[in-house]
Amino acid sequence: MPMTCDLIDVFCDGPLSGNPLAVVHNAGDLSAEQMLALTQWLGFSETTFVLPPTDERADYRVRIFYPGGELPFAGHPTLGSCFAWLQSGGRPAESAKIVQECEIGLVEIQQRESQFAFKAPDLLRYEPLTEEECREAIQLTGIDETALVEAVHVSNGPQWQLLRLRNAEDVLAANPSSKAALGTDIGLAGPHRKGGRRDWELRAFFADAMGRFVEDPVTGSFNAGVAMHLFASGLAEETYRAGQGQKIGADGLVVCRRTEGGDVWVGGSCRAISLGGVLEAFD
Repeated sequence: MPMTCDLIDVFCDGPLSGNPLAVVHNAGDLSAEQMLALTQWLGFSETTFVLPPTDERADYRVRIFYPGGELPFAGHPTLGSCFAWLQSGGRPAESAKIVQECEIGLVEIQQRESQFAFKAPDLLRYEPLTEEECREAIQLTGIDETALVEAVHVSNGPQWQLLRLRNAEDVLAANPSSKAALGTDIGLAGPHRKGGRRDWELRAFFADAMGRFVEDPVTGSFNAGVAMHLFASGLAEETYRAGQGQKIGADGLVVCRRTEGGDVWVGGSCRAISLGGVLEAFD
């Protein structure tokens, strides 16, 4: 079968408003180096490669790349890859859920019409930032230091550092640095006034392979880490809506909810921009 590529808009709240994702099918013959090269050439925050599962409990396997390398887990690639897998004819073993295999393990996904949600994985690191880490994060994100409420590691694959600010206005006022070391993942979160379309505003920044400190349009893994923290600390109850991306021309919408059993789900809409584009073989 030919290698094909889909373009998916993930966490969108209108036309071309979310985070773009490239999903490559039938890429079993590509090496990790070729996958990374294609990811860097496409220039999206992530590109995924859908493969047959190696775990019999999974419906499919995905490898997730960003321009700096491979990721064990990421949120918008998880939802976008699931959407693309279903669009290409994939059928889950169980009708109530889809199970994705990735480096972090098995991730459960639910579909409700055009809405997809993944069960947030356990945090790999969950503790306050040190004073030195906090100072560096403040400098890199360009926030008003007086707006900082707390700083917490919420790593779930990407090494996210969460700076929780007083309000959404403080989040939107941040003026981040243009450069950071590869592996730097820092995000901001602040509450909106009650009664609006969004309950929280988020921004997320990561360093790419060129050392640029890039703002991501809408970030599932960071939203998952934030949700785990907000629910655990009592700052959110049951369900809330988060906005992200407006500083860079997006209008992402992420819905986070906690079940009675304590599971946290992170979801949003997926739309196909292009399906089935054939990719030429790599030399």
